[in-house]
Amino acid sequence: MNSESQNQIVNQPGQIVIRSVNWGGLQALYVKEVRRFFKVHTQTIWAPALTTLLYLVIFTVSLGGTGKMALGVPFADFLAPGLIAMGMIQNAFANSSFSLLVGKIQGTIVDYLMPPLSNLEVLLALVGAAVTRAFLVGLAMWFAMLFWPGVHVAPKHLWAIFAFGLLGSTMLALMGVLTSIWAEKFDHAAAITNFVVAPLALLSGTFYSVDKLAPTFAAISHANPFHYAISGFRYGFIGAADIPLVQGLVVLTLVNLVLGTTAYLLLRSGWKIRN
Repeated sequence: MNSESQNQIVNQPGQIVIRSVNWGGLQALYVKEVRRFFKVHTQTIWAPALTTLLYLVIFTVSLGGTGKMALGVPFADFLAPGLIAMGMIQNAFANSSFSLLVGKIQGTIVDYLMPPLSNLEVLLALVGAAVTRAFLVGLAMWFAMLFWPGVHVAPKHLWAIFAFGLLGSTMLALMGVLTSIWAEKFDHAAAITNFVVAPLALLSGTFYSVDKLAPTFAAISHANPFHYAISGFRYGFIGAADIPLVQGLVVLTLVNLVLGTTAYLLLRSGWKIRN
């Protein structure tokens, strides 16, 4: 090959080389984020699973022998799937709310900005890693609950478990990315966790059936998007829900579209990241 042909192959400065999705870069960032939380899996996977399992232990022991029912099943069977869903969404938020924030604090945010990745690709990698952690935590909790006496967590509708688990985890992952963009220190992220995520998760119907509430409080619960994720996920295990499933899928999809669009626009603008 002559020198003229070689010069034609060499890309010129500013020339577009990646004309579609940078699959290699997207995979690299996703794997980096997964490895980050998996290096300390005892803290990021098993510890949250154990903490959530303690709720199940406390409630089943305190209500043991009472015969309490919810949605036509024993209360322990009602509670267990909700706890799994709650643990999943909380850990999805914890993972994605950490990524960009620690980069800003440690001065390593350039690792996200300099690679040849579009804003959408960065967002997909961050959300994908958070959802991966959520499902790993969910699997760990489900496996532990299999051996807890008096609790039945055999799946009945796998599509509902996957669909609502994915939509719920994605919703919290996107909320985490927005928090990571906005926050300037760990106290800011902790404030969102303590005053937004935790209350919405605890008041989502995890520990009670919404159809037993007074109309006013039931309406408030139905305005909580966390409720749709947890109730739909629970349907996959017990075959009953206190929401119309199609409505839940629509609500969660719309919320994710709004959150995803907002996160993408903020990343593109560079607000509190490049500015």
